[in-house]
This record gives sequence, C-alpha cells and structure tokens, in this order.
Amino acid sequence: MSVPLPEPLWFLPPDSEMGQRIGSYDWASTSLGPIAGWGPALCHALATALRSPAPMGLFQGSDGVFLYNDAYRQIAGVRHPQVLGQPILEAWPEVADFNRHVLATVLAGGTLSFPDVHIVLNRAGTPEDAWLHIDFSPLVDEASRVAGVVFLITDTTARKVAEATLASQAATLQDRVNQRTAELLRTQDALRQSQKMEAIGNLTGGVAHDFNNLLQVISGNLQLLAEDVQGSERGERRVRNAMAGVARGSKLATQLLAFGRRQPLAPKVVNVGRFVRNMDDLLRRTLGEGIEVETIVAGGLWNTLIDPGNVENALLNLALNARDAMDGQGRLTIEAGNAYLDADYVDGLDDVVAGQYVLLAVTDTGEGIDTQTLEKVFEPFFTTKPEGRGTGLGLSMVYGFVKQSGGHIKLYSEPGHGTTVKLYLPRTTQSEDIIVDVDAGPLTGGSETILVAEDDEAVRETVVAMLADLGYRVLKARDAQSALSIIDSGIPIDLLFTDVVMPGTLKSPELARKARERLPGIAVLFTSGYTENSIVHGGRLDEGVELLIKPYTRDTLARKLRQMLSSQAQRNAGNPETVVAPPAASPPAIRVVRVLVVEDDWLVRTTVVEMLQLRGHEVFEAADAPRALEILEGQPVDVLVSDVGLPGMSGVELVAAARVLLPGLAAVYATGHAHIEGVQPDTRTVVLVKPYGSEALNDALARLFPPPGIARTAPADVR
Repeated sequence: MSVPLPEPLWFLPPDSEMGQRIGSYDWASTSLGPIAGWGPALCHALATALRSPAPMGLFQGSDGVFLYNDAYRQIAGVRHPQVLGQPILEAWPEVADFNRHVLATVLAGGTLSFPDVHIVLNRAGTPEDAWLHIDFSPLVDEASRVAGVVFLITDTTARKVAEATLASQAATLQDRVNQRTAELLRTQDALRQSQKMEAIGNLTGGVAHDFNNLLQVISGNLQLLAEDVQGSERGERRVRNAMAGVARGSKLATQLLAFGRRQPLAPKVVNVGRFVRNMDDLLRRTLGEGIEVETIVAGGLWNTLIDPGNVENALLNLALNARDAMDGQGRLTIEAGNAYLDADYVDGLDDVVAGQYVLLAVTDTGEGIDTQTLEKVFEPFFTTKPEGRGTGLGLSMVYGFVKQSGGHIKLYSEPGHGTTVKLYLPRTTQSEDIIVDVDAGPLTGGSETILVAEDDEAVRETVVAMLADLGYRVLKARDAQSALSIIDSGIPIDLLFTDVVMPGTLKSPELARKARERLPGIAVLFTSGYTENSIVHGGRLDEGVELLIKPYTRDTLARKLRQMLSSQAQRNAGNPETVVAPPAASPPAIRVVRVLVVEDDWLVRTTVVEMLQLRGHEVFEAADAPRALEILEGQPVDVLVSDVGLPGMSGVELVAAARVLLPGLAAVYATGHAHIEGVQPDTRTVVLVKPYGSEALNDALARLFPPPGIARTAPADVR
C-alpha cells in the first residue's frame, strides 16, 4: 500500500517503490539539500525517470548524487537500496574511473553512449549474462547550466543472444539469417531511439513550461520598465541588453522543444519556392557580402503542408551553419524541387513513409564534415564550434521539426567538398494558403474587456499590467474554475486569454468550450510555454485554435489581440446569434462609492470585487471580520458588502461592530436565505440573495446610493 505524498512532491509517483524511498530519504545530509528546495529541472527529470519502464536515473551535482527508478533495481542487485543518495563514485567504487570520466564529460556539456556493455545480473535468483546499451546526456537547469547527468539503459540481451545463436546456423541459411538480424537490429535501434526521444521530450517539455513562465515575467516587466526609463540613454541600453538575454533564453527553450518534437506546429499549405524567394533579401543581409547566394526552384513545384515560421527558422539555421563552415566566404545554394522516396530507400529508415515529398536542399562550399563527426551532428548539445559560439542545438532543432512534420532529413558531406542538407517535406494537393504576418500590423491597444486566466501569480500580474497599459479593461482568474465563475457572473467579456497548462479538474480547452457556450461572441486566445497534448494532437495545433507562445513581447501581444478582436467583431456582425441585443432598460443610475467586500470564499470574493471594479467603484477586500475591522479603522468606506456566514464573527455581528466605527455605514448582506434573523432591510440595509450577478449587485447599490435628486427606494430583497 503506497503512502500519500505531500503536495510539494507531486513529481514522485505514489505507486513507485523508488518514489516512496526518494520522498522519505534525508536529502539534507547530501549536496542536494532538502527535497522541498529542488529546482524544476531536477523535479521534471525525476518525474520522467520514475515513470519510465526502462532503467533510468541521474547523477546530480558535481559529486554525482545517485538517484534511480524502479526498473534499475535489478541492475543494482544486492546494493539496492543502499546506493540511493550516495555519490556515484562511492556507490560503485569498482568502476569509479569510468564514472569519473562520465561526470567530467557530461557536466562539461558532452554526451556519451556505450553499446552492448556486458554485466552479470541476478534477475531470477541465479546469475545470468546480460548486455546493456547505456546513454549519458546532460541535465540542463533553469539557468541553462548543466547541473547533472541523465542516464538511460536499454536491454540488448535479446539481440546479443540472437547474434550468438545465428552464428551457429547452417551456411545455406546465411542470407536469410543476415536479413532477419538486420530487421531485429533496426527494430531495437528504433525502440531505443523512441524511448530516448520520449524521455527527452517529456523532460524538455516540463522544463520549458517553467522556464518560459519565468522569461515571461522578466520580459513583461522589462517592457513596462522601458516606458519608465524613456529618455535615459543608460536605462534604455540596460533594458535592451536584458531583453536580448530574454530572447536568447527563449530561443534555447524553443530549440529544446523542437528537438524533443514538442513544438505546437501550425501548418499551412506553402509553396516552398515562393517562400524561399521571399527570404532572399533576409538571407543576403544575414550572411553578409562574402557569401554568394544562389536560389534554384524547379518548375511545377508541389505544395507542402508545413509550419511557415519553423521552415524559416530551419532555413536560417542551415544558412548560418553554412556561413560559419565557409568562414564567411563562399557560395550557398538553395534548391527547391519535387522528390519521391521509394520503398527500398525508406526500408532501413525510422519514421519515414514512401511517397511524394517537396525537397529543400542547402549546399555550401565549406570545409566539409568527416564521417565520425557526421554521425553526431543531430545530437543535442553537440557542436564543433569554439566555446561560446553555439549551443549545439541548431541542427537538432531542424531535425526535430522535420520529423515532427512527417518529413525526412539527410546530410551529405566529406572533408574538402562542402556539405548538403536535404529536407524532405510532405507533399499536399491542397491550394496554397495566404500567410498573414500578424507582426506587421499596426501597434494599437483597445478598450475591450479581457479575462486573463493564469495560475502563475507573477505571470498573471505582469500580463494584467501590460494589458492595462494597452488600454484594455482586465479581469483576472488564477485557474479555469475561477475564470468560469467570472463568466457566469454576467460581466461582458470580449476575449478570454488563458494559459494552457493550469491546475484543477477544469482544463483550459473545456473552459474555452464553456465560455463560447455562454458567450457565443467571445474570442479565445491560448498561451503557454509548453502545450502538452491539450490543444496539440499529432504535433499540430487543433483546428481553429489561436496560440501565443511564451515568452511574448508587448508588441506581439498587442498585435495578436487586435487581429483576433477585429476578426471576431466581423464574425459577430454577420452572425445574429452573437449580436448582443440592447438591454430593455438602462442599468440603474448610481454614484461611485467606496466598498468593502468581506467573503471567506476566495473565488466568490474575487468575482464580486471584479464586478464592482468594472462599475468604477473603489474596492477593499477582506476574508474575515477581524481584517475587515482593521480596514474600517483606516479607510473611509461607504458600504459594507458582507457574507452572513463568516467564520468566527458573523456578517450580522460585523455590520453592528462596523456601525459603531462608522455610524452612517450602508450594508449589503449576501446570503443563501431570503431572510436573516435580526435584520430588516431599510434605507441603509439591503439583503442580496445568492447566487447573484453583476446587475443584481448594481441594483442593490443603486437602492442605497441613488444619484442626487432621487430618493432612496423602499426596502426590499434583491434577487
């Protein structure tokens, strides 16, 4: 029976032995420190490892503190569980030199792979030979530093046994044996690669989500700060430098997602030839005068279904790599043509389907690549450039994007004869789409009402400030359920701006669906640093989904909002169901007053505060009576809106105590009952029956505070 884990240890699966052991281990005695202080990168890495069916684990920190999953227990044998939490050199002293080499290489940013390592395992009570394939990769933390080593083990015993068995068959069956062996090798290699990619994808996705949220907070506040330092050359320069750092961090996260095939692609039908020609000026400016650029586009070029932004990034990456390989002097040739990959060609390849493709080839006249290096060029963090000149993620990003798009990539090179990279993009028979460049639109704000649903408080407050700075009226919610309550309150909302990944049972796509049911004319814009599978299926954004990737700039946000709100307004104008009918009567006239809202339920309190703020009132809030009385002692409040069933002191008792401090104080009692014992509505008192909406609340205040010249209305319950 598993023991429930505390909420901060969400990354430890309760049904895992190692999850339980890691959760109860005294980590304060190690270099990692208490488990509650572990960073997001380590937590996400453990979450992936502990759920992997393959033996997997980490050497964390400079001393390589050892953590591993359930599948690794049989490899640890009699040393399990004593080796958990030990420095790796102490856990396995007989192979200390080997592990010392692993730590030194991988903590410096390298990768290691050891095929068919022979060991003896005691899996079924007796020793037996086993062969393992072991991969070691860097674990990159939130500051883009290598903080540990991730290892993944694939059992290749079956292949080794098969090879040994096949060696003793008859010579007459050799051809058949060779063929079957090759198939087995390909299958196992494909499985190993698939497991590796899945593990890396889960790891990078989790890190990217947290990392991009941090970048969004930094970026948003820098852009707000830029307005405060206008006119100060030094201040403006420092903001620009900081924004450049944010851009580099964002690029790194994007590259990691691309390699892990976790990008939310938005494919369009594109004519690659026209696309390449439109990039010609950009390429010439980027590469410099020393590079001669030649573009060759075949006649009758097919269309391809591909994400335009990622094609542009891939082409720029390849062109920049070519420039560096030519040392700034040479010829770059970009070719676009039709291609067919037959069954014989794809037979030995993983995830490639025979058929028609659009070929995009980039050729340089650089120094070329030797065979040994050629085998590693698509690995993440592998680079031949000097330190500080590259992350080693450029080609791996291109590889991940092409594979996620259902395509194929091939690199040809030899020393002294340059390099050619060929991208095979899937053909489509659909007509070419018209690509609208949102970033080229005018930079304007608006006066519409936007509901922001974001669980990260720092991100939420930054976005709210950016939207308010653009002139919008802003409502905010910390999760999908809170956002739905605000929608149900009846407040007019023009656009829902919601994070994709939030806690709670109500998920963002379901929130969007319910919002459109209640407000058919509402526009919905999703945002995320990592979308998981909620609005992305098959690596592509769901039909009709609009997504703004974090971190985004104020300008990008402004243009995207105007584009969506304008498009939604046009659709609403042509759809009678979305046209809001004019109200039968104008809202009750009311003075702007100072209101204190007292409600112990956070969700209800937040909703009521938003209702009042939209009417222009100055609003204070408290969760209980003691806090409310503190506010009343220091603030000139006109009306107290209080829940009756408060903890400790009731709402009725609170109003009585408040009127001792402020004898003329008006009161609105919020309750689920029509009548409250000891309370009679009068010109200073209104009973508001739950549930109530914005109009009922406004009507209650209108009874208490009519405009000059209009007498207060007779006492009544407001429903």
